Amino acid sequence: MMTAMTTDELQQFLLGAFPDSPSTMVVEDSGEWGARLRLPVTKAHGRPGGTVSGPALMGLADGAAWLAVLAQIGPVALAVTTSLHIDFLRKPPLVDMVAEGRLLKLGKSLGVVDVSIRAEDADELVAKAQVTYSIPPR
Repeated sequence: MMTAMTTDELQQFLLGAFPDSPSTMVVEDSGEWGARLRLPVTKAHGRPGGTVSGPALMGLADGAAWLAVLAQIGPVALAVTTSLHIDFLRKPPLVDMVAEGRLLKLGKSLGVVDVSIRAEDADELVAKAQVTYSIPPR
């Protein structure tokens, strides 16, 4: 039986899931469609050229996908990434990044999520990812 999580529950779960390296990501919204996650960008996320680093964007995509799945199945910490494909589409400015993870398919053992990443207040995509999560047996 699946247990949906609220936006606030997802944020608390995210903060508690990695106690030795707490997330700086903020869960902005969630629902049956998936989850939206914000990365408050600092200079630590930057790379030469005044842009957000690829690893920071990949982490944001992975986080948005994970929470999109958990929003539907509940607090399953051992749901793990099995595949992450990302396309970097344009050089983002060094501003907050927003990822929207939309569930494409959610089965008993796998969840597939489409993730769109944009710079804060921008319409154009910075990156696009497809992430698959393995869901452990209940």
